[in-house]
Amino acid sequence: MTLDTPRIEQLLQDGVRDRVYPGAVWAVGNASGTTTSGVVGLLDPTRPDEPMRLDTVFDIASLTKIVAVWAVIGTLVEEGKVQLHTPLGTFWPEVAGHPLAQVTTHELLTHTAGLPLRANLKNLYGTDPQDIRDGVLHETLHRDPSQAVEYTDRAALILGYLAEHLAGASLDHLAASRIWEPLGMTETRFGPLPADAIVRCAPTELDEETGTHLKGTAHDFSARLLDGTCGIAGVFSTLADLTGFLRHMLAPTQTAFGPTWIADSLRIRTGELSPARGLFWHPAPGTELRDDVWVHYGFTGTGMWISPKQQRWAVLLTNKLYFTREREPLTTTRDTFRALAFARR
Repeated sequence: MTLDTPRIEQLLQDGVRDRVYPGAVWAVGNASGTTTSGVVGLLDPTRPDEPMRLDTVFDIASLTKIVAVWAVIGTLVEEGKVQLHTPLGTFWPEVAGHPLAQVTTHELLTHTAGLPLRANLKNLYGTDPQDIRDGVLHETLHRDPSQAVEYTDRAALILGYLAEHLAGASLDHLAASRIWEPLGMTETRFGPLPADAIVRCAPTELDEETGTHLKGTAHDFSARLLDGTCGIAGVFSTLADLTGFLRHMLAPTQTAFGPTWIADSLRIRTGELSPARGLFWHPAPGTELRDDVWVHYGFTGTGMWISPKQQRWAVLLTNKLYFTREREPLTTTRDTFRALAFARR
């Protein structure tokens, strides 16, 4: 694999110059390890003596859905504790008799469950974690299942609750014991972070209450409301840990989730419905299906891609949320980075 590394470096330096993000770290590799990696910019724009580092800790936001929820559910499927096409109400007493009972795990993973699209958990259900859980699991559906592909954070939250029910442990414990520890992801954890990790953490959104940028505390309000641990967001990680996760996906061992779960997830599971999705993963925008490049993004400015066909992965971690919630121009940077990382040369 030959990469145009100078173009990647220039692309990401341009993002720093244009204040798309304060800084970024990136890597491209294969099942054997990292081929090329780099770092640009600052950890915090107000501290010019503090550069971004390869071991910077990032709030990975919705990548939580992959490195925690998707991965843990995969282990439960492989153990026979979850059948993807069995309605939840037949084996989960909490949802029996409620609209969610007719939904399947497959529909949650493909965002075809018909769940309400967006919700302020606090406004709807209050601040008590049990009230939130009851409210989410008993809510009326937005539409009938398997009628449309509509991305919603609720799917991951529900799957996190499902994993806790089936395995009898909290999601943070399940992710650590089943995924992160076996894969050697020693710096991946749900927040809030301890003091020694906060020092290396990239700050994200400005907290209006304190007048400072969040650092070591999840930007996602749902995660903060649920004491840092939920299926939506809340995980912090590093470049090294995420590259280890992706290497395992290309060459799975007996630890964590296996090749069948990976292969089943990285194929179109939504039929003729659009946009196409696998199980949580989805085809990277701008790629042809033959390229077999799959992606998942995090709202804070994180992203990771994988291609079993090319036997290649890529990670780009930024703290773009420091500057803005706007999706552009990071979308352009991401798409260009993906094109360069997976270019056929």
